[in-house]
Amino acid sequence: MIWNTLYDNLPYLLHGTWIALQLLAGLLAIGLVLGLALALVEVYGGRLARVCGIVFERVFRGIPAVVLLLLSYYGVSDFIEIPPFLAAVLALGLRSTAYQSQIFRGAIQAVPVGQMMAARALGMGRVEAIFRIVIPQAMRHAIGPWTNEFSSELKATSLAYVIGVIELTRQAKYIISSTQGNILIVFGVVAIIYFIINRLGNIALYRLEARMTVPGFERRRA
Repeated sequence: MIWNTLYDNLPYLLHGTWIALQLLAGLLAIGLVLGLALALVEVYGGRLARVCGIVFERVFRGIPAVVLLLLSYYGVSDFIEIPPFLAAVLALGLRSTAYQSQIFRGAIQAVPVGQMMAARALGMGRVEAIFRIVIPQAMRHAIGPWTNEFSSELKATSLAYVIGVIELTRQAKYIISSTQGNILIVFGVVAIIYFIINRLGNIALYRLEARMTVPGFERRRA
């Protein structure tokens, strides 16, 4: 029966889930670091730097994730051999950078300008004020919108199978091929796994948002 088959193949599904989580962690880390840097450039950089940042953000937000994956793997492979997992992390990470930059840009602009002026009046340099006054508050403002980015990128990890990453979706395809059917049940189980991960991640982020909220700003209602 299919349930016995699913039980026998559960280790493969769990391994695929673990690969998907590693992919998610890698691309979100790239997006977090580069996205914050890009947001700072767009808010505080010079005209040329802002233009370059905007062009990067528009390009990577405007190209479909699947196309980025194919370009990252097959395009780069013409010059240097790159593993499918690394290609997926880079492609989806740069895409996440573009989206996270807008999250952080809005969060930075949500910090009252008067706080920067007060920090400068106390003798802080511009860079010191940004890192000691603006960024700590902006990161707390960004938690709510970042929850949506977590959900979006979790689902985007399933696209990595197109370049050969053996994550959860591809493991499901292998099970379907070996059982010659049962598409609805197998992908139903995969959908449940994605849903559980998404809900657990969102709950954790909602709690973090409630704990780290900046006094005086509206909070998300439970």
